[in-house]
Formats: sequence, C-alpha cells, structure tokens
Amino acid sequence: MITDKEILVLYYSQYGATRKMAQFIARGIETIPGAIARLRTVPKISANCEAIEPAIPDTGAPYVTLTDLETCIGLALGSPTRFGNMAGAMKHFWDGTGGLWMKHTLVGKPAALFTSSSSMHGGQESTLLTMMLPLLHHGMLITGIPYSEPELASTTSGGTPYGASHVAGLTSDLPISDTEKKLCMALGRRLALTALKLSS
Repeated sequence: MITDKEILVLYYSQYGATRKMAQFIARGIETIPGAIARLRTVPKISANCEAIEPAIPDTGAPYVTLTDLETCIGLALGSPTRFGNMAGAMKHFWDGTGGLWMKHTLVGKPAALFTSSSSMHGGQESTLLTMMLPLLHHGMLITGIPYSEPELASTTSGGTPYGASHVAGLTSDLPISDTEKKLCMALGRRLALTALKLSS
C-alpha cells in the first residue's frame, strides 16, 4: 500500500508570478504516485515595527511553520529576485530555522529552487544559487533541471539548470510561458521522484 508523502512547496510572491510557478511545480509533484504537494508561503516583513500581517493570508497558501519543514520529505523553495538574491521575507524565515539546523532535521532531504524576475538578465541565476546556501547549511541535497528536458535548451524566456525561472516583465504582467510551465512541472516531477527514493 502506497502512503502519500508530502513535499513542501514554499514560496514568497508579491505580484503573483512566483505563486503561479509554485502551483505548476505542485502540479508536477502530484503527477508522481505517492507524492503530494503542500503549498505554503511566508508573511511580508516591514521596517515599521508596528506593521503586522494577518494570522491567515487573505489569498494564496497558508503561512509555513517549522513543522512543515520537519514533516516534508522534500522542498521546493521559490522567491522573486531582489537584486540577485531572495526576497527579505524569505531570508527572514530561513534566519529563524537555527533550531532545525541544530537537530539536523533537513539533512539528506532533497530541495529544488525557483524564481521570477522582471527582466531576462534580472538576477535569476544568482538568486537560485544564493537560495541554495541556507539549504546546503541544513544538509539538503540540491536537485536542478537536467538538459534531458528539451525545453531547457530551447527556452527564450525563463529556465535554468539551477532551477525553474520566469521572466515577468517590468510591470510583472507577462504570463508564464508554455516553456516555463513545462520546466516548472519537470522540476516538480524530478523533486518528487528523488524525494520518494530517498525516503523509502
């Protein structure tokens, strides 16, 4: 009997593109028997110490908890680019995971990454690479997108071997292209297959 195992798809999205990517990655995960996706997000942060977010987001996925990381068998992590790095809200969340690091909770679990930027050369690859760093400190195993996925070699929009990506446009209004969708789903499938093998 196959018991479904959860893969966490954790993202931050300000204008919606990264959230849509997360949904395609989740769809890819759930094409693999035995794997289910758990979509979660992080709250915004503010320099105003009195600014607070609601306990439950008005739209999108619920906020992530440390328990989500403890119980998942794999992680897809997504953030828009912010000057070639992950958004501050996502970085703030990872800065609070020291307790899990002390317990080696994430050691040996596979992880994949995804990002969105406003322009073609807006820091996608550096964002994906720098997002790997806290995951490597946690002992996670990074999965990318291999060139056996034909869209990776033919894309004229997003898509990298380091993870899935999307070019959203300067006003964040460009839809996710068919190629970008296929690469998101391919990343989800690869993560799910890897996670199931490693957790068995």
